[in-house]
Amino acid sequence: MIKNYLRSALRNITRHKFISFINIFGLTVGLTCCLLIVVYVINETSYDKFNANADDIYRVTRSFNTADGIDNLYLGAVAPPVGPLLKNEFPDIKKFTRILPNGSAVIRYKDKLFNEDGSYFADENFFDFFSIKTIHGDPKSALAEPFSVMLTPEMARKYFGNEDPMNKEFRFNNQYNFKVTGIFEPFPANAQLHPQLLLSFATLNDNTVYGKKGLETNWGNNAFFTYLLFPKGYNVNTVAAQFPAFLDKYVHFTGQPANYRESKFSKLHFQKLLDIHLNSHLDDELEQNGDIKRVYIFSAIALFILLIACINYMNLSTARSTLRAKEIGIRKVIGAQQKEIITQFLSESVLITAFSLVLALVITWLVMPLVNQFSGLQLNFNNLLQPQIVLSIVAMPFVIGIISGIYPAIFMSSFKPIKVLKGILKVGSGNISFRKVLVVLQFSISIILIVATTIVFQQLRYMQQKSLGFNKDHLITMGNPFNATQFDVFKNEILKNGNIKDAGRSSRIPSGRLLDDQGIQVMQGGVLQPVKAAVKYINTDCSFIPTYGMKMAAGRNFSKDFATDTNNYVINVAASKVLGWKTPESAIGKEISYGGVKGKVIGVVNDFHFESLHQNIIPLLMTMPSLSNNNNNYGRLSIKIDGSHVQQAINTLEQTWKKYQPESPFQYTFLDEKFQKLYDSEQQQGSLFTIFSFIAIFIACLGLFGLSAFTISQRVKEIGVRKVLGASIPQIVTELSKDFLKLVLIASVIALPIAWYSMSKWLLDFAFRISIQWWVLVMAGVIAVVIAFLTISFQSIKAASANPVKSLRSE
Repeated sequence: MIKNYLRSALRNITRHKFISFINIFGLTVGLTCCLLIVVYVINETSYDKFNANADDIYRVTRSFNTADGIDNLYLGAVAPPVGPLLKNEFPDIKKFTRILPNGSAVIRYKDKLFNEDGSYFADENFFDFFSIKTIHGDPKSALAEPFSVMLTPEMARKYFGNEDPMNKEFRFNNQYNFKVTGIFEPFPANAQLHPQLLLSFATLNDNTVYGKKGLETNWGNNAFFTYLLFPKGYNVNTVAAQFPAFLDKYVHFTGQPANYRESKFSKLHFQKLLDIHLNSHLDDELEQNGDIKRVYIFSAIALFILLIACINYMNLSTARSTLRAKEIGIRKVIGAQQKEIITQFLSESVLITAFSLVLALVITWLVMPLVNQFSGLQLNFNNLLQPQIVLSIVAMPFVIGIISGIYPAIFMSSFKPIKVLKGILKVGSGNISFRKVLVVLQFSISIILIVATTIVFQQLRYMQQKSLGFNKDHLITMGNPFNATQFDVFKNEILKNGNIKDAGRSSRIPSGRLLDDQGIQVMQGGVLQPVKAAVKYINTDCSFIPTYGMKMAAGRNFSKDFATDTNNYVINVAASKVLGWKTPESAIGKEISYGGVKGKVIGVVNDFHFESLHQNIIPLLMTMPSLSNNNNNYGRLSIKIDGSHVQQAINTLEQTWKKYQPESPFQYTFLDEKFQKLYDSEQQQGSLFTIFSFIAIFIACLGLFGLSAFTISQRVKEIGVRKVLGASIPQIVTELSKDFLKLVLIASVIALPIAWYSMSKWLLDFAFRISIQWWVLVMAGVIAVVIAFLTISFQSIKAASANPVKSLRSE
């Protein structure tokens, strides 16, 4: 019986090649999209699962709020004492480990000089939390001693070539010698961090910046990512409930009143390790995380595209039912039951789906490198070879085949054999209506994707073109290794070259996050009063504002001519508003205290976008701290160059840099590139939307092409009669097309409100965003109608142009 079903299925596939091609091609494309998105979803949901104790590891995070409870900062890292104190306070905690990102570091080995970004200080039990294989050295003791370091094989080859790296020493930041005590395998792509160098945390005890006492008492430096290991299945909420009392017990600052309670101003939280990648969007992270919403969106798109392909099968199968009516009638006459006929048609559907799936798997394997190159992701086809995924793939032909084939099977198996064999077959209006519903559903999905793609790219263009409040073009940014005297000499020399316009220093540069807040007070009635608002700060010199081309709203910029400016402040307009001053002019000369340092507001700069357009403009205060040669409060340099002589300017910078900083590699980044990277995920999303929209419309039009071709073939005599009676080709094309175009218009009416609502929600992720214009929705509907008309008109014009004599003669 099964052999007979298969033979019959193959015979019908080869007999109706055009319809079969559309079904197979549409399902293959749909399944390929589905498989690619499945690989993406598997990759995104697999982060950190390679760690043996992943289910029982939690990260401690810390949020800060104003006195009235408004959150103004939420960090993924905490202060250094948190880990040890929690372990002592709560014995159920098995272990803790801390990670401190080191930022950019200068590495020297013999005559080789490198600038590395992937270095982290890590506690000695780091490998008890992160299950990474150690190639050389003992993972339990390799990070125990101060000034020891572990490397990846890539870094070992980079520094030492073919030499044995073990026990070799290199110079770190021109200050310390570190000894290599181990080599560890690189972290997999689906890890939340990817260190290249692991420096022993014990080194920090001897470091003048931190020191042992500082690590035990410093509650203001929240840069330490801290992880806790709990017993299996432990309820961490029992510990979290005691966090307020824990903070009040241990956190005390000099000068605070006796009744001060830290829990009023900050909170500790737990984050499960496995939840960090997709669900954590804090103010600082080890690396850029994914987004669970994006996983949901692309999962929905995969299902939509697959649904469109399945609808094609349903429509084309029911449309060609008249061609198989006599076959069904004969089967019933010789004793076939309805369930046997249903089984036969379902077997055809499963066979077509299985063949399409094999093709889809091959295509997925072939295009995976292109997808990775295009999207910047690191997707791996082997993700599909996991046992549970293989079982799902094996089940796909049966599930999809049954879903797409069940309605045509039931419909065709219900034919009455007597009427069929007499040639009396009238397809009921119910079938036609259902087929219309499916076409409407197909184009509704396509129209929603067209609108989504348009809105995503409009928002991206808006972010790229919106004025940031300064000129980001031809601005070079780099690290600042200079002390005050060295920088003045360096700056004076580079400014002698006309291709370099200006140079300024700051603690942070635009495109980064504003995380620093020291608390602000405003003089009111002769008394300094705390303000219930978060005002972040950066250190800048007097050249920072001119270098960026920022405009003053009131007052003046810092100046070397005023020695007191080291105790004065420049604020932005947003800060002047939250501090209670109605106009920028009214802020000038006001006395404030920031971080305990009293001074006056000497200038108000126009608001500018320091962060991405996802964030609102944050109230900002600029300070110009005094410097000695050994005290550098400015970690970043910003240099404005002539846009018409970029390479000459860079050459000058490099030559001068090497003259004054021979121990530091010359590395730079253009600021506009840094801002562009802020929107990489949206750019990828827009590009993928475009591809999937095209595919969805293509598959829908493919089905419409086949359906219209079949429908028109059933109306050849009608077309012949109309031509004989004088109908023109445009009239016949209009008559043949109008029913299909009505369905697309109905789809537009249904889809456009859904698309508007969905994209309005998506835009809420941006503090600065476009408003959805009515013409975008109309354009999407028009595009769908035009594409549908072009698809149908090919067959319509061909039929309308045919000789009516041939169609009226044939039986």
